[in-house]
Amino acid sequence: MKRPTLTPMEHQPIPRFYLYGEPSRAVDPEFIHVETLDDRSRPNEWTIRPHSHAELNHVFLIMGGGGTMQVDERELTFDAPALLVVPATLIHGFSWTHESHGWVATLAEAERERLITANPELAGLFGAARAVPLSADDAVRAEQHMAMMARELGWALPGQLTALRAAVLDLFVLALRGIAAAPMLSPRPQAALVARFRGRVEQRFRLRESVQTYAATLGISESRLRAACTQVAGLPPAAIIDQRSLLEAQRALLYSTLPVSEIGYSLGFADPAYFSRFFTKNIGRSPRAFREQR
Repeated sequence: MKRPTLTPMEHQPIPRFYLYGEPSRAVDPEFIHVETLDDRSRPNEWTIRPHSHAELNHVFLIMGGGGTMQVDERELTFDAPALLVVPATLIHGFSWTHESHGWVATLAEAERERLITANPELAGLFGAARAVPLSADDAVRAEQHMAMMARELGWALPGQLTALRAAVLDLFVLALRGIAAAPMLSPRPQAALVARFRGRVEQRFRLRESVQTYAATLGISESRLRAACTQVAGLPPAAIIDQRSLLEAQRALLYSTLPVSEIGYSLGFADPAYFSRFFTKNIGRSPRAFREQR
């Protein structure tokens, strides 16, 4: 069967979506979503044009058919059964063979970080886009997880998030075990630089260091870091640092009984009033109101 082709990305504006076709918006830090491949691919005539997501990662399960995955300006062909791993921020597109079928799991970058922190052996899985071939047995196992996640998301029962995380983790394990035979598309230099910056932010966001300090540590100019972050993540580096601080603040407000002032101190804010203003400006309500409402 002749492989479908994708339009080259050169000189074309790259849209940034929430889910494909949906306007970009803030991502819930615990966001996990599942849908069938058919949901968006059939209405778009089996072609998903190049786009990116600032804070969402994908794991595609291809159960039938195949196609071409485009990452940046490189292409990778694949056939079912396979798992496709697409890290957040990468520009990617797909052209499926007609009537391909499968599933798409999407999770927030904050949720991926949480799972990887608890399971460090999986840390390298999202270092690049991958097409991971599956055995027939592993494909059935993966599809059972996708179907279970779809059912879980259909209603709110006790333990829902725990069940979703367990299913996602097993998908990660299946991908990890297949990596040895998996073609890999490494990120372009700009994306790799932003990944290094995010790694540094993860280590030091509690110190409230300046963008200039981060750039110097990475051995680049502040303007180069700003250009890379804006192009790849759609945000300036200062906003990425603030996002990480806000995520940790929300976690502390939801899952601890620490006073608001102590949460601010733990995130490098010497003035509790300033921390409260910072949180309110970005989240839309005060730390105390956020805790009470959630």
